Amino acid sequence: MILLKKAYQRLPESELDIMLALWNGTPPMTRAEIEKLVNVKKQLAPTTILSLLTRLENKNFVSVEKQGKMNLYTPLVSQEDYQANESKSVLEKLYGNSLKKFVTSLYQGKKISSEEIQDLSDFLKELDEKEE
Repeated sequence: MILLKKAYQRLPESELDIMLALWNGTPPMTRAEIEKLVNVKKQLAPTTILSLLTRLENKNFVSVEKQGKMNLYTPLVSQEDYQANESKSVLEKLYGNSLKKFVTSLYQGKKISSEEIQDLSDFLKELDEKEE
């Protein structure tokens, strides 16, 4: 049986910041723990963070467990799944599913170092070997 991964909706930057805090933290996490990680990059009020967490819960990105007066938040979507979904979407929409066009645009006008070319070549060889 082949399991298809769910397609996720794209998160606005503020909600993505909350998810990054959860992915980089140690869930389950309180609002205060999430706030501490988010506020390293930008300052958000506690009420704003609560609103964002509620939105993420409604979108099924996080689960909430009551523990006394505290809520504990746990991601329901892994960072890897979300990244894979976003990468696929960008590749399809902006580059016509062409990985070559995507890589070309990343380095357009810039010189690609020999080390970067070798890393990419090694990666592609690994992928090819896995398919055999």
